[in-house]
Amino acid sequence: MATKAPHPRLTHFALFATDVDKMVAFYQSVLGLIVTDKGQIGEADAPIDMVFMSNDPDEHHQFVLLSGRPDGVDFALNQQLSFLVDDLDQLRTVRQSAREAGVETFRESTHGNAWSIYFSDPEGNMVEIYVHSPWYIPQPHITPIDLDQSNEEIMRFTEAHCRAHEGFMSAKDRRAEMAGSMGVG
Repeated sequence: MATKAPHPRLTHFALFATDVDKMVAFYQSVLGLIVTDKGQIGEADAPIDMVFMSNDPDEHHQFVLLSGRPDGVDFALNQQLSFLVDDLDQLRTVRQSAREAGVETFRESTHGNAWSIYFSDPEGNMVEIYVHSPWYIPQPHITPIDLDQSNEEIMRFTEAHCRAHEGFMSAKDRRAEMAGSMGVG
């Protein structure tokens, strides 16, 4: 009997932290994640604290923080943690929440297929917050934008920028192309 090919979906990730409480507070205040569970695993003499977080009632956890990151680690093994929001206004809202949490440095960019802000969390992990655009250009691609411009100005700039690149197409056409390649509808 033939079975349908599996299509695993990425639903959560875990991150070791030096100061779990500080990281929980940051992700609560900046991204609105809530603690869904917490506890300890491991041996009694070396317990590991785990905090499960989500902002989706259908997912018990989308993010897990674990104690045990050694002090003085100058390199993050993950390149970035990325979170999707619905629109440019929500992107600005998260930027403001991050500013209020003490973040001072942001990178604001378009990838053609998305608009993003990048900043570091309290332990130096790069966080990306992004929103899809209605266009596609081949990746990798990054160009600075100014989120203080109006939505209309950002849309006009991004569309013109994308149309100037070989491989430009609508996000809808790109999705159909990818679905065909993946054998999904």
